Amino acid sequence: MKFIVSSSYLLKQLQVLGSVINNSNTLPILDNFLFELNSKELNVSASDLETTMSASLEIESTDRGSVAVPAKLLLDILKTFPEQPLTFTVEENSTIEISSNSGKYAIAYAPGEEFPKSVLLEEPSSTVVPAEVLNIAISKTIFAAGNDDLRPVMSGVFFQFSPEGLIFVATDAHKLVKYARTDVKASQVADFIMPKKPLNILKSILGASDAEVKIDYNDSNATFSFENYILTCRLIDGKYPNYEAVIPKENPNKLLIDRMQFLNSVRRVAIFSNKTTHQIRLKIAGAELNISAEDIDYSNKAEERLTCDYQGDDMQIGFNSRFLLEMLNNLQSDEIQLEMSMPNRAGILTPVDGLDDGETVTMLVMPVMLNN
Repeated sequence: MKFIVSSSYLLKQLQVLGSVINNSNTLPILDNFLFELNSKELNVSASDLETTMSASLEIESTDRGSVAVPAKLLLDILKTFPEQPLTFTVEENSTIEISSNSGKYAIAYAPGEEFPKSVLLEEPSSTVVPAEVLNIAISKTIFAAGNDDLRPVMSGVFFQFSPEGLIFVATDAHKLVKYARTDVKASQVADFIMPKKPLNILKSILGASDAEVKIDYNDSNATFSFENYILTCRLIDGKYPNYEAVIPKENPNKLLIDRMQFLNSVRRVAIFSNKTTHQIRLKIAGAELNISAEDIDYSNKAEERLTCDYQGDDMQIGFNSRFLLEMLNNLQSDEIQLEMSMPNRAGILTPVDGLDDGETVTMLVMPVMLNN
């Protein structure tokens, strides 16, 4: 079996697929790319058993067959070539010979049959989402997902599809982000929890794409198909917490402020906060917002005053500055609104501008107890 392919084209595709492969695999075969040649088309796959991704590449060939090629070795050699056609020839002695303009290189391969087969979804439901929408939804939510192995359902992003629209939610119990679209709809109601790893892979390639992404899903797996890629992953098993119940409905105290001004102020003041609690204090009265932090152990202290637009009772509330900064960095708007009810209830952060029609972002940040 033999095929000819452009070196830079092959490298670009393999680098995308390479992000699926784990640094340490229990099965040695998973350290390989699976090459499946079907005359004019080469299908390359990578897997870690949980997530499998494949890309179909245009090549010159008339042969058929499959082999598993060591991923790291192949990527290392491809990175060194200038743009040129490469000829891959599978020899009888269990090696693949790569011929370039300047030389020949032999890599040992394993039989393609040893590579785990990709899961085929039985009776899936499907929804089509523009790549840009899915990319924004992942970017807006994934940072808020947890890392706790004991609560796996909170380590992913919750997808909720319905004829009314799409909702994406992530939370780690300290912060929560809900991203909703009413301009993209699904034909039937469905929900599932996507793990972080495949979402990060999708995020890295969807940004440059303007394709439609077809999402097929059942109770245990989901498949994302777009352009020449197919990504299949196992879903996180379990019931997602009732996030609507933790979003406070009555929030009479509303603060409007310039996002960058607030962000820079919190960033500066946070340097002086306690290194374990990262606690900052917001004191709001009239049109003045006072941001302060203190680290009693080291006698470090900072305080800043900002003007703001505030409707509500005078109040003091404490937040973990790291969570607040993550959220403010993730928003793109010029102005933001912080809604609060009590110093011990969650604050709701929403962008005032910069959203498309049918797009809403709600961010929830839990307060920390202030020690007066």
